[in-house]
Amino acid sequence: MNKTNAVKTAIVGASGYAGEDLVRLLLGHPHADLVAVTSRQYAGQTLAQVFPKFAHYPKAKTLRFVEPNPELLSKQAEVVFLALPHGVAAEFAVPLLKLGSRVIDLSADFRTKKPEIYKEFYGHDHPAPDLLEKAVYGLAEVYRSEIKNATLLACPGCYPTSILIPSLPLVRDHLVEPTSIIADSLSGVSGAGRKVDLDYLFAECNESMRPYGVPKHRHLSEIEQELSLAAGKTLVIQFTPHLIPVNRGILTTLYFAPAIDFRSEETFGRFSEQIAASYQRAYGNDVFIRLLEGKALPDTKNVVGTNFIEIAWRLDHRTGRLIVMSAEDNIVKGTSGQAVQCFNIMCGFSETAGLI
Repeated sequence: MNKTNAVKTAIVGASGYAGEDLVRLLLGHPHADLVAVTSRQYAGQTLAQVFPKFAHYPKAKTLRFVEPNPELLSKQAEVVFLALPHGVAAEFAVPLLKLGSRVIDLSADFRTKKPEIYKEFYGHDHPAPDLLEKAVYGLAEVYRSEIKNATLLACPGCYPTSILIPSLPLVRDHLVEPTSIIADSLSGVSGAGRKVDLDYLFAECNESMRPYGVPKHRHLSEIEQELSLAAGKTLVIQFTPHLIPVNRGILTTLYFAPAIDFRSEETFGRFSEQIAASYQRAYGNDVFIRLLEGKALPDTKNVVGTNFIEIAWRLDHRTGRLIVMSAEDNIVKGTSGQAVQCFNIMCGFSETAGLI
């Protein structure tokens, strides 16, 4: 693949699940040149040695993991992806931005706008509070114009992506009571990251399903922030995540109280049309959002390994509720793929570059 004039990119923390998938996407990206990957654990080894699946890329046989060094990275790369834990990413973002690099952060460090909210949900003071207002929230289909000129981009979490994309049009168009939202999500084990922890061992996860992070999962901070912006008032929602015995994928079910009682024949048809129109206005031209029709329902097998998200909805006559469902790959659309989609927007490439 000829990558003349490609944008030079680097990945800090390239050995985790998100980092590994970024490696895959950037090695195959027609307009990106991956020039640096960092990992303290694998420093000195080539990409092909650590990830044999990428050995067919010529660069994977020569590009070696190095210790992270912001000064060196800023000289090598125009865009630096941070695939690091929260609290650590900010320590690299600060010097990289000062040195002129554009930063795409996959951690939670810059998703919330208020340092006190960050401290409430993450348990420590924000390492760089002055940058919070500067960061652009990287929900690609919602903030395209802001992403284009961003120098610091905060990629949304995987759960928030699966909740916000289906919810925001309905809240913005006043089709639901925003204080009524209940979200249930099922996630594959890779959502916990590549780490050794008793809760995520095969024998603990296999043939087992369990809730966690109840009642205040960390991702609520950004979910409520974005829904509140859409509603024009402060919102608090109910969210329960669950761990299920699959490697990857998120299935989310959302329950809304509609703004009207749709249970008469006249209002049912009108409200159905309003929901369909709301989604078409918001996402009708978006390649990576599949608005399912007829009897089709979201299924993780249709999106795993891709940057697509599926959305379907149903009106429940018995309860008077609107049910909306979504499915995505937590590592791609929920993490690395969305980061590359934002990279494409920032650099003026087609949004599908390197992703289809």
